[in-house]
Amino acid sequence: MKRILLLIIAFAVAAYAGWYYWNLSQQVSSAPVASLLPRQTIFLADMPDFNRTLAEWRQSDVYQLYREPAVQDFLRKPLANVQKQNPISETLQEMEQLDPKNVFFALTSISDNAPSVVGGFRFRGTQEDAERVIGKWRRMLLDQRPGAKSEKVQYQGHEIDVAKATPFTLAITYDPPWFFAATNVTELKALLDRVDRRAKNSSETLDKDEAYHTAVSHRPSTFTAFFYLQPKAFSERLAALRAAVQSSPTPGETTMLEKMRCIAGSTRFENGKIRDVLFLGMPKLENNTTLSRSSLTLGTKDTFFYLALLLNLGEKMETLNHAATLSGAVQKAFQDFGVSGIAGEDWKAAFGLELGALADWPASAHWPSLLLTLPVLDKARASKIIETFTHADDGAIWTQTEKDGVRYFSKQSTATLVAITPTIALSDRIFIAGLNPVSVEEGVKRSMGSSSHLADSQTYKAAERLLPAPTNFFSYVDTALLYSRLDASLRPMLLMAAAFMPAIARSVDLAKIPSPEVITKHLSPIISSQRYERADGYVAESLGPITLDQSAIGLAVLSSLGTAARQQARTGLGTWMPSSTATPQPTMGSPSPTP
Repeated sequence: MKRILLLIIAFAVAAYAGWYYWNLSQQVSSAPVASLLPRQTIFLADMPDFNRTLAEWRQSDVYQLYREPAVQDFLRKPLANVQKQNPISETLQEMEQLDPKNVFFALTSISDNAPSVVGGFRFRGTQEDAERVIGKWRRMLLDQRPGAKSEKVQYQGHEIDVAKATPFTLAITYDPPWFFAATNVTELKALLDRVDRRAKNSSETLDKDEAYHTAVSHRPSTFTAFFYLQPKAFSERLAALRAAVQSSPTPGETTMLEKMRCIAGSTRFENGKIRDVLFLGMPKLENNTTLSRSSLTLGTKDTFFYLALLLNLGEKMETLNHAATLSGAVQKAFQDFGVSGIAGEDWKAAFGLELGALADWPASAHWPSLLLTLPVLDKARASKIIETFTHADDGAIWTQTEKDGVRYFSKQSTATLVAITPTIALSDRIFIAGLNPVSVEEGVKRSMGSSSHLADSQTYKAAERLLPAPTNFFSYVDTALLYSRLDASLRPMLLMAAAFMPAIARSVDLAKIPSPEVITKHLSPIISSQRYERADGYVAESLGPITLDQSAIGLAVLSSLGTAARQQARTGLGTWMPSSTATPQPTMGSPSPTP
């Protein structure tokens, strides 16, 4: 009997110990990443579930477009020129095996221009399983740094592998189910103390920070990726630099960066689309002004782009006057404003705050037309500003006409591939600027109405309902309409270029470009809305097959690649061209050398 009782007690103790260990490990492994980082953390990027994110990506509209048979057929030749062993695909497969959770990367401090970075994730399986994959990555990284020296450091029951290749340091360790890495051994030890609950002050973690707590309160309950940025470290350095060059702002004036308490953003997939939420913790900039989207009346059935935002040009006149990036004519115009006695108050009295922009692309046109609009509050002051602007354009001839009480200013540009005649229209209600007189005059007529084809279209209405109402920024891009027009305009030009440059055929078969119907069935509008929320910051949301932020980044990358390609082409041409001391260039009629 006693033996049975002892067995029961032993079993109960073992069960309790197992439950306690499991419960403790669950608390540690499910702890939010922010509780593992110091309170002064500058930047954090976090992905809760890598495999779930990858699965949702494979169900997205963009990925389904990529998997279309016609698209795969078109990409077969370009992809064949890529290295057969794709390192990105191989790395993704290895990551899937580990099933990473709470993947994070954090910048914890910047001192003496040496950033301290930590990162890590929870993995599935044993430490040996993880090391088979992570060890391969580590060896690949160190192979790129000749002379790297490795050592092992013991700390509180953990073995830390440290690799040093001046000025680079990489320290890694395991605390199953966690893997951690850092560029600073001291930072990694502090991280282990917080994970193992040895930290002396548990309140000095990021999740206890007020700014971080505010940022997270605007994060959706489910997300695939999240980032947090504390601008204080950068604004302090900017203030120190400004003080060093003795260019301190006037009392009470601060830069935009100094006004920001925090910046945070999250991304998630929603019915195949991507949804971004960006939060800027800062005071409200507009005073009792809300976006009306009055310029929406100018939209047509061929409008593929619409934007409305609050922009107080009157308050920014001084900044624009000193902006080095402005073109010569625009900068001279702002200087002439000062000579003519036009100040910021005149701008505020002449024009409203809401800037509108619309782009139309009729099926019969080769290229789109663009309109910019501003509400007019005082036509006399607005006329003086426009006249000053047109007179500042040296060497240009602006013609002025008036029709039905609307003043028109037009300038004939030099001949280019696309004929451009900048035109400005000014009525008692609205200022409209465009690239040709016809589109501007039609825009003036539409501005007299109270509705538009764009506002009444089901595509626009359905997209608009997906996001909260904006207070200071709104944009809409009909990607399907835009792609259809681009295909109609560019496909003949590409096919003609291939006929004159046979080398293109070695890289891509332009005859296999998918039909627009194959592409557009996966394209939905990109819509973006921004509002001021709960008196603590701006919330900007964007939704589409890709978001507005992602498309802007993509355009920037493509632009930089195009610039680099043009520069490389010029360099190659310069290398090919003979110098003054080389063999004379062939005269007309002589055969040209082949580069």
